[in-house]
Amino acid sequence: MSSTELPFVPPANVLPKVAPVRVAEGEWLRSVGLPGITLTVRSRPPAREGLPPALYVHGLGGSSQNWSVLMHQLEGAIDGEAVDLPGFGDSPPPDDGDYSVTGHARAVIRFLDASGRGPVHLFGNSLGGAVTTRVAAVRPDLVRTLTLVSPALPEIRVQRSAVPTALLAVPGVATLFTRFTKEWTAEQRVRGVTALCYGDPGRVTPEGFQHAVEEMERRLQLPYFWDAMTRSARGIVNAYTLGGQHALWRQAERVLAPTLLVYGGRDQLVGFRMAQKAARTFRDSRLLTLPEAGHVAMMEYPETVAGAFRDFLADAEVSGGGAGVVGVGGGTSGSTNAGS
Repeated sequence: MSSTELPFVPPANVLPKVAPVRVAEGEWLRSVGLPGITLTVRSRPPAREGLPPALYVHGLGGSSQNWSVLMHQLEGAIDGEAVDLPGFGDSPPPDDGDYSVTGHARAVIRFLDASGRGPVHLFGNSLGGAVTTRVAAVRPDLVRTLTLVSPALPEIRVQRSAVPTALLAVPGVATLFTRFTKEWTAEQRVRGVTALCYGDPGRVTPEGFQHAVEEMERRLQLPYFWDAMTRSARGIVNAYTLGGQHALWRQAERVLAPTLLVYGGRDQLVGFRMAQKAARTFRDSRLLTLPEAGHVAMMEYPETVAGAFRDFLADAEVSGGGAGVVGVGGGTSGSTNAGS
C-alpha cells in the first residue's frame, strides 16, 4: 500500500457535528461519517486543554472498549480517542467490504485526515498493531509516536494456540465453527476468549466479565459479525504473505516515529520470541516485556503500560526518541532498564 492509493481528506474538511452519547463514567461515543465508512469513536474529556492528541486501534474481534482503562490511566498525559474499526464495536461494515489490513489502515487514515488531529500518538493492539504499523510507514506525517501491544506481525512459526484463529481465514471454516458452537452461550464464549487473551484470566473483574458477556450477546445478533471476523482474519493472513514494499516487516523498518513495543510472556497469539525481532526492526524503539501478561497487556496491566508510556513520552519529548529495553517481572509496576 502506498500513500497514493489512499484517498486524502483535507484537514479543512470539518467532520459533521454529531452529539456524542455518554456510555460510561467519563466516556462518550460519537458516529463519524466518512467516504465509504462510518466509524464510532470513543473519547474521554482531556484532563486539561492543550494535551497532545492520541488514537487507539483495537485488535481482531475487539472494540474501542479494549482501551478504556488505559485511556483513563493516560488522560492526564494525552487527549485520547479510540476508534471501532469498520465491522467491529459499534461501527457498521465498510461499503466496499474491504477488511484487509490495508482497508483498515485506510479507515484510520481517513479519520485522521478528516479530523485534523494529526500527528497523534498512535496505539495498536494485535490486528490494530499491524494496521498502525502500516499507517506509520505510509503516512509518517500523521504519527508522533507509535505504541504497539502484541502487534500481529508475520511469524515463521505460528504458535499452536493461534492456529484456530488463523483458520477463520479459510473459506467455510467460520460456517462450520458457527454450527459447532451454536449451543454455546455468550458467557462460554467470553470465558474462552479470556482464557486465550489473558495471561491470568483471574485478573478480569466480575463487573468487567459481565460487561463483556453483554457485549458478546449484542455482537452475536449482528448479521455481519462472522463476516467481519472471517474477512479480517483473512486480511491478516494475506498481509503475512505480501512481499516487497508492502511486507509488514519491511514497512516496520520504514517507521520513523519513536516506537514503544509491549510483549507479554504468556501471549498465546503472538509469540513472545518476536519481541527482540521487533526491537531490532523498528529503528527507534523501546521494548517493554511483561512475563506474566497475555495478548492484551493494556487491559491486564494497564498501570504498568501507562507508566511505561509516560516514561517513553518524556524521553521522546526530551531527546526526540530513544531506544532501550524495559523488563518488568511479574507484571508489577516496577521496572528496570536492562540495556539497549
